Amino acid sequence: MTIKIKTADELQKLRVAGRLAAEVLEMIEPHIVPGVSTGELNEIMHDYMVNQQGTVPATLNYHGFPASSCISINHVVCHGIPDHNKKLKKGDIVNVDVTVIKDGYHGDTSRMFEVGEVKPFAHRLCQVAHECMWLGIEQVKPNATLYDVAYAIQQHAEINNFSVVREYCGHGIGADFHEEPQVLHYAAPDLKNIVLKPGMVFTIEPMINLGKADVKLLGDNWTVVTKDRKLSAQWEHTLAVTEDGYEIFTMRKDEVPVLP
Repeated sequence: MTIKIKTADELQKLRVAGRLAAEVLEMIEPHIVPGVSTGELNEIMHDYMVNQQGTVPATLNYHGFPASSCISINHVVCHGIPDHNKKLKKGDIVNVDVTVIKDGYHGDTSRMFEVGEVKPFAHRLCQVAHECMWLGIEQVKPNATLYDVAYAIQQHAEINNFSVVREYCGHGIGADFHEEPQVLHYAAPDLKNIVLKPGMVFTIEPMINLGKADVKLLGDNWTVVTKDRKLSAQWEHTLAVTEDGYEIFTMRKDEVPVLP
């Protein structure tokens, strides 16, 4: 496995792409209301990326994916396909995942939104998933390992009686959308062999389930759902390992770390 160490020039391009990806999520927030369709949300984001930012939506036509964002509602774990017939309703939890390409480099980020007032257990799931991501990020520094990241995430999820999806994970990112390493969010022993070094760039994006960890792929070959149809929540940032810790490229304005 070859993990690319990014140059200063590449890091700057990733910084720009990450900031632009964050701006897409900031822009779409007021549009996430009961009655809006996920297809309409996708169109708004596509227009903003292409016409306002001058970025390329990385997911559009990626291995045939038909949209400029992934929008995953309730028991959809990831890769939900936006649809003009699928409307948000009060009480939904929804993940919006966007990746932009600027000057050949990728910025990848996602977050949960709560539509109107949601059930306390749904809010709690979103909160713990958010804390899981931040606890993972907090482990990132030179000479730590990806095992440290995964262990922190899995421990916090399971202490709260939630589960961690195993089939889908974070990834290295740069000029390519998906690079080495795979960033698992459960404590697989092999992760102890992946030692973090300054200049590595990857995503941390744990998918946390209310029920069991088991998932299944629907017939469209994209949409992933929980097998027990219980809720799932996910947050994602792109970050670099620095000389003394980490730098997050996809922080939104006014965003602060959320730790338990």
